[in-house]
Amino acid sequence: MFSYFAGGPLADRFHARHLLVAALLMTSLGGIVMATIPSIGILTLLYAFWGLTTIFLFWGALIKTTRELGADSQGQAFGLLDGGRGLFAAVMSSLSVLVFAAMLPEVVETATMEERANALGNIILLFCGAGLVSALLVWLYVPIAREEKAAYGSMQLDGLKHVMKMKAVWCQALIVLCAYVAYKSTDDFSLYARDAFGYNDVEAAQIGTVSFWMRPVAAVCAGLLADRFSSHIMLITSFTVVLLGAMVIAGGLIANGMLWFLLVTIAATSAGIYGLRGIYFAIFGEASVPAHLTGTAVGVVSFTGFAPDIFMGPLMGYLIDASPGATGHQHVFAVVSFFAFIGLVSTLLFHRITLNKVLTNP
Repeated sequence: MFSYFAGGPLADRFHARHLLVAALLMTSLGGIVMATIPSIGILTLLYAFWGLTTIFLFWGALIKTTRELGADSQGQAFGLLDGGRGLFAAVMSSLSVLVFAAMLPEVVETATMEERANALGNIILLFCGAGLVSALLVWLYVPIAREEKAAYGSMQLDGLKHVMKMKAVWCQALIVLCAYVAYKSTDDFSLYARDAFGYNDVEAAQIGTVSFWMRPVAAVCAGLLADRFSSHIMLITSFTVVLLGAMVIAGGLIANGMLWFLLVTIAATSAGIYGLRGIYFAIFGEASVPAHLTGTAVGVVSFTGFAPDIFMGPLMGYLIDASPGATGHQHVFAVVSFFAFIGLVSTLLFHRITLNKVLTNP
């Protein structure tokens, strides 16, 4: 969380290309350490190190670069970003499972701990290689924008004060927070299918993959539609879809034997969730955030918006444990419904603030 806030001004202080390359190289080097299957103490330090490389160095620079590359099509740029990384994650995960299985005995249960560790180490090295290739591609193809050159080396304290005074930025932070609560709930789809309808672990996991594969489609489509209409309209539409889907689950409207209804509900709700993820960073332009302060704004929005990483997991666990069976999951999605409604209101308020600013300063 510290890295989100501090990494934003850093992205406005240094060239994004340099930060991205450094982050990818350092993250991959950390992976080489992990491939040795280190002790729990070293592993803990390694995760802290990755918190710095993947967020402090990387996150603000990534979002700022995306905004610059998609100057005339923000929705498409951010939709492709989230959809593309979702698709790439799915491909890499599937590939790693195949490689992992190929390196173990035919009867997996007979594999020794040493065989499992060696197989896992090789999988980790595969991901390290992907990181190194990504660093090379960034160095070759990500340009240094003119705006970034102008701001290079400048102090950003005044910029941070300016961003934190912008009402639209705080509305955007609340939009991201509400959308991220919904995103965290996707972890519950498989458990919900198992606990509420009695599906076994394999069947429940298969049902959960419906949500996983909705990500690239929904994010890209939301981005394209955001450019065709407007980002705030797509945010309103996506929050409405999430609200309705979460209310269906919270209200216990899906009965046993209604597999088709369960799948449609999960698919539709997931489409709304990933649609939000595809465009909630595409509205910096509508918020009138200066291009050279994009990183700072990303830090402020992310520090607040990604707070569900802290509280949503424990909250979901508490609600499910407190009310076993379907009831606990219904309570989880009642929380999602509440935040979806707040997100909807926040989007309407965001539009009102930005519209008034346009009318006041045509």
